[in-house]
Amino acid sequence: MESKPVNFVTGATGLVGAHLCLYLLQHQEKVVALYRTEKAKNKTKELFDCYQQSHLFDEIEWVHGDILDIPSLEKQIQANQMVYHCAAKISFDPSDRESLLKTNIEGTANMVHVCMHKKIKKFCHVSSIAALGDWVAPMPWIDEETPWLSEKPHSDYALSKYGAELEVFKASYEGLPMVVVNPGVILGPGFWNEGSGVIFSKVAKGLPFYTKGSTGFIAVTDLVKIMHQLMHANLVQDRFICIAENVTYENLIKNICKALQKPTPKIWVKPWMTSIAWRLDAIFSTLFFRKRSLDRATAKSMHSKEVISNQKIKDAIGFTFTPIETCITMLAEFWNQRE
Repeated sequence: MESKPVNFVTGATGLVGAHLCLYLLQHQEKVVALYRTEKAKNKTKELFDCYQQSHLFDEIEWVHGDILDIPSLEKQIQANQMVYHCAAKISFDPSDRESLLKTNIEGTANMVHVCMHKKIKKFCHVSSIAALGDWVAPMPWIDEETPWLSEKPHSDYALSKYGAELEVFKASYEGLPMVVVNPGVILGPGFWNEGSGVIFSKVAKGLPFYTKGSTGFIAVTDLVKIMHQLMHANLVQDRFICIAENVTYENLIKNICKALQKPTPKIWVKPWMTSIAWRLDAIFSTLFFRKRSLDRATAKSMHSKEVISNQKIKDAIGFTFTPIETCITMLAEFWNQRE
C-alpha cells in the first residue's frame, strides 16, 4: 500500500491555510507548516479550538521560515512533498504596494523555484478571482479563459496575485506539476478581524449601509476540499475558479443580519457616494497617519455586477458547493459560540 505524501503548507496561520491543516489532519495526512513567529501560530490553535479539534493541533510539524527567505525554504521543503502555497499579503492600502508585490510575487517565485529544485510531487497555488481577466460586453460571464486587459484599472492586490500566477505558470512550463485555484471571497470562522471576517464583525455591531454590487463567494471548508481533490486528481498545469455562487452584497449582508438576528441595513450606498468616500478616506489616512480602509478599485468593485462562472471545477471533479446562505448560518453559530 502506497504511503500518503507529506503536505507542506505555507500560510498555515491564515484562514485558508489553517483550515487546510485541519482538513488534512482529519484525513490522517501528515502536515508540515511554515511559520514566521510563535505568536502567529496561536491563530491556528484558536481555530482548532473553535472546531473542538485541539488534539490535532499538536500533530502539526511546525518549521520556521519565510517565503522571502530562499535559504529557509531550501532547508524546509523536501522532495516528493505536496506543497500548498496559501501564504499571501492582503491589503488595499496604496502605501503597502511595495510589500504587497514583494510578498505575493517574489515570495511565490521563491516557492516555485525551490519546489522545482527539490522535485516536489505537486504544487497548489492559492490565487484569487482578483487575478482573473476583465469582463467586456457582450461576455456572459468571466471564466478561466477571460483575458487580462492591462489597460483596465486593477488594484495593487489584483496586480500582485496576477503576477504571482505568472510565476507559477512560468514554472509549470519548466516542468513543475501544479494547479492554481482562484477563490472568490472566502467565508469561514475564527478570523473575525481580517478578510471576510470583518464583514461579519461589522454586521454584528450594526451595519446601516449596503451596496448592490455582487461577486463570487465560497465557504473555506469547500475551498480546502477542492484543493485536496485537485492535488490528488490527474489534473496538472491548469487553473480553476472556486466559487459557490455569485451573491449581491445586499443579500449577503441581509442574510448575515438574519442569521445574527440583527436589523437589516436601510441605506443604499450609491456609486457616487463611494466615489466620495474613498477620496475622503485617502485624505483622513494622510492627516491621521492611519491605514487606508477604502481605495478606488475597492469602491468600484462594491457596485460591480460581473458574473463569474464555476462550471469548469464542477465539470473537472464534480464538486457540489455549500450554498452561501447555509454557510452564513453555520458562521453565525460559530460567532455565537465565541467566549
